Amino acid sequence: MKNDLPPAAPAGGPVSGPDRGGSGGTPLPESVSAFAGVSATGSAGGSAGGSGRALRGLGVSPGIAIGPAHVVESGAVAIPEYAIAPDAVEAEVARFNEAATKARRQIKKLKSKALVLPDSASEEIGFLLDAHLAMVTNSRLTRGVEHRIKQDRVNAEAAIQAEIAAIAATFAGMDDAYLAGRIDDIREVGRRLTRNLMKQEYRAFSSLPPGSIILAEELTPADTALLDPSVVGGFATVLGGAEGHTAILARSLGLPAVLGAPGLLAGVRNGVTVIVDGLQGRVLIDPPAELLADYGERRAARERERQGLKSLRKLPAVTRDGTAVTLMANLELPRDLDQALEHGAQGIGLLRTEFMFMNRDHLPDEDEQYAVLRTMLEGMGGRTVTARTMDLGGEKLAGWMAGRYGEPANPALGLRAIRLGLREPKLLETQLAAMLRAGVHGPLRILLPMIASVAEVQKVREMMGQVARRLRRRNIAIADPLPPVGVMVEVPGAALSADALAYAADFFSIGTNDLTQYTLAIDRADEQVATLYDPLHPAVLRLIQFTVEAALRARIPVSVCGEIAGDPRYSALLLGLGVRELSMAPLAVPAVKKRIRSLDLMEASRRARVIMDQSDSGRIATLLDDFNAMA
Repeated sequence: MKNDLPPAAPAGGPVSGPDRGGSGGTPLPESVSAFAGVSATGSAGGSAGGSGRALRGLGVSPGIAIGPAHVVESGAVAIPEYAIAPDAVEAEVARFNEAATKARRQIKKLKSKALVLPDSASEEIGFLLDAHLAMVTNSRLTRGVEHRIKQDRVNAEAAIQAEIAAIAATFAGMDDAYLAGRIDDIREVGRRLTRNLMKQEYRAFSSLPPGSIILAEELTPADTALLDPSVVGGFATVLGGAEGHTAILARSLGLPAVLGAPGLLAGVRNGVTVIVDGLQGRVLIDPPAELLADYGERRAARERERQGLKSLRKLPAVTRDGTAVTLMANLELPRDLDQALEHGAQGIGLLRTEFMFMNRDHLPDEDEQYAVLRTMLEGMGGRTVTARTMDLGGEKLAGWMAGRYGEPANPALGLRAIRLGLREPKLLETQLAAMLRAGVHGPLRILLPMIASVAEVQKVREMMGQVARRLRRRNIAIADPLPPVGVMVEVPGAALSADALAYAADFFSIGTNDLTQYTLAIDRADEQVATLYDPLHPAVLRLIQFTVEAALRARIPVSVCGEIAGDPRYSALLLGLGVRELSMAPLAVPAVKKRIRSLDLMEASRRARVIMDQSDSGRIATLLDDFNAMA
């Protein structure tokens, strides 16, 4: 069953622990405790053959799904390996190139499908697929495979496996966890090439019975992008982390999901009834009738809650003591406009412009970018649109950039975002010109990503002034006055220099996803450390507090646009710290609005002060959850 509620924090604690995020915060029924009482992964009765079990993993996408299991077999495919004759080498190379060409078509088709996903999901899968596309386009992988076919005279399938093993060994030898983790992407591309060579069609999920529950060792982001919420009720996997691409896609699609559940596939039969509790992180296999009824009631209660949120669309986001909060939407494409307005967004707090640059062989010109931005501004009907300049680079390098700068040693810390724009001024000047022209059609703010210094903001302002003068000389209408220029605070250096940046910028937008990642030195997509990704870590909260206070002192607006902005669990804390503008996925707006309307700001501020005195993130989480439970 599709669930439109925003994500809660991954569940933790014992299998029979309290349900802080369920309907009304009520404890789990006794039938759940009895069924799950043996151990997190052990048998608790039921019929033989692996059924009658309760398992625990990471609840990464909230909601309850009940349906028949569809088990995705994870057995390895036998890869043929044989020698080829000297006169067959060119034909084998041609066979490999044909498989690579087919892979490019497949990836581009997937990229097109991804455009209909919600904003954050579309961005995540888009960047990933662009990386995959680069790997099958004159990359080290493809060149290495061709070399092995010619030099070793082996078949293409065997050459792929040998080249991937060599690349994996090189990455592992660098003693860098981030790079070592990227080999998974290369292996996935290798599997696609091998399937094409062996004429094996990719197994999609479109022919399943409605409401099916996918159980698998792992679902890649590409797998997840193919899931149709009208067919698939939810999914659970043995592997995966709470902040990886697959988890983010699950939340954006509204599919209840549990990842990282060991022992999940042991003896499970296709068709057996499964419950996936994406809030508590539980998978219940072949549960008894009483438990099915309990969870059926819980699912119905969540659906009633979701329907009830629709009545909030036209109501203001105002606390009980009269403080107004602006709720805006994170968007990527013009097609997302209707969804934002339907859910009551008061503007666009983050318009990602990278989609105009990705998956193409040539740059979008000024007129093309202007047309898209104009559509967004006119569609919002006078509401503010905050357009972020291109956040390209690193793992997000578009195909036309990869050849110029190559593969970065550490994509997260390399040439990207505003650094790339200042290195390639014509690229940034073209986008600024389009933004200035579009500003005639509605209130526009320009947001600069990955800012680390005042000098970077000043350089962009100088560039914008030059662009404005050129446009005026050409008698082209532009925004007057020029749009406000804001800083996206997403690196610790920007937060720590927020006082200085506040006098160089017109507004702040705190990107908590990257801020958390950079502060804690954690790749949130790496399942080995994903559980350590914690936006409630005292260091992260202090950086947010420092940024907000600097903005308030300088009397400039400050918003939060990371995932915590769309999670009602964090609303009281953010408002208590002084934030009055939140930007999130459109689907999250109603639930956050409901939480805000239930808050007393003075109480939230007092609780925020208590929280900021703590040094332990576990204690912070308890204080926040207890405060939320009192609402």
